[in-house]
Order: sequence, then structure tokens, then C-alpha cells
Amino acid sequence: MSLKKEIRVIGIDDAPFQLKRDESCLVVGVITRGREYLDGVLSCRIKVDGMDATQKFAEMINYSHFRDQLRAIFLDGISYAGFNMVNIKELHELTGIPVVVVIRKRPDREEFIKAMKRLDDWKERVKAVEAAGEVKEMVNKKGRIYFQYYGCDERKARAFINKSIKRAAVPECLRMAHLIAKGIIDGESGRGR
Repeated sequence: MSLKKEIRVIGIDDAPFQLKRDESCLVVGVITRGREYLDGVLSCRIKVDGMDATQKFAEMINYSHFRDQLRAIFLDGISYAGFNMVNIKELHELTGIPVVVVIRKRPDREEFIKAMKRLDDWKERVKAVEAAGEVKEMVNKKGRIYFQYYGCDERKARAFINKSIKRAAVPECLRMAHLIAKGIIDGESGRGR
């Protein structure tokens, strides 16, 4: 299987927020051509511990003029703004674009679900965890990561990741989204991942 060198992908990450103070959280989507060029930046706001991340991400992508050029959506985990869970199956169905979740540390599913139980509707949120499927491991030239995917097969998910890494073990679009979101909220981005 061969992918073009400069496939357009989007990486989505949330900005820092204060759990007990902030009602909403900034989310930044960075569009790159492969690992080389930043083509655009999208943003939206989601509720802290809300249930709107999947819908808001789909709207942010679908209403963008980049929509038809995107070949993959990269997510920095499935939990945003606290426990605002992204259902990757539903995100794929709403956008028609494969979704690849990238995780730096192997997730502990049981601990994650235990932490969600502080919310009344935690059982609804567990559906997003189940939809994300099995966690796969990948060692690339920059380090070890874990990933999940929907809307493509494992081989293609690995190819999307490999075509998109440059300075870190995670895709460049996710690294940039993190830096931009943090820089906007904190006034300075700090070191990249």
C-alpha cells in the first residue's frame, strides 16, 4: 500500500483548562501535508466534562474548506476537556474520514473507567472507550506509541502515522496542535512533545 508523501491530515488537541473554573475548553485542529507543511488551523470550543466533543469535531472538520482534502484525523487520545469523550466510530461516520487515536503511554482501561465514575453519565461515556477498540503498539524512529483506529485497517493506520511523524513519536499535526493550543491559553507553548 502506498500513500502520497504529502497527504493532508488533521491533528486535534485540547488546550489547558481549569476543571472547576472553566465551563468550556479550546480545541485546536492543525492541518498538515504529511510531516512537512502546515496548511491550516481550525478551532472550536467544547464543554468541560461535556458530551459534545464528537459532534463539535465533526462540525469543525465538515464545515472547513479543507474537508475534501483530508485523508486522516489524528486524535490525542479520546478524552478531551476532562471526560468529554470522542466516539471514533461516530466521528468517522459523521466525516467519512479514517480516525487514528495516538497515545503516548499504554492506557489503563480499568483506571480510566474508574476515574469517569465521578460523573453521573459515566456509562454513556464508556461507549466511546468501547468504540475505540483494541490498543495497538508501534515503535517508530522517534519512539514507542500506542494507537487505535476506525475507518481503515491497521496497516493503513500505521502508514498514516509513519507518513506524519517528523520531530517526535507522534504525528507532526498533533505536536503542532498541542503547541498552538497551549500557546494561545498560557501565552507560551513550552517545549514540543
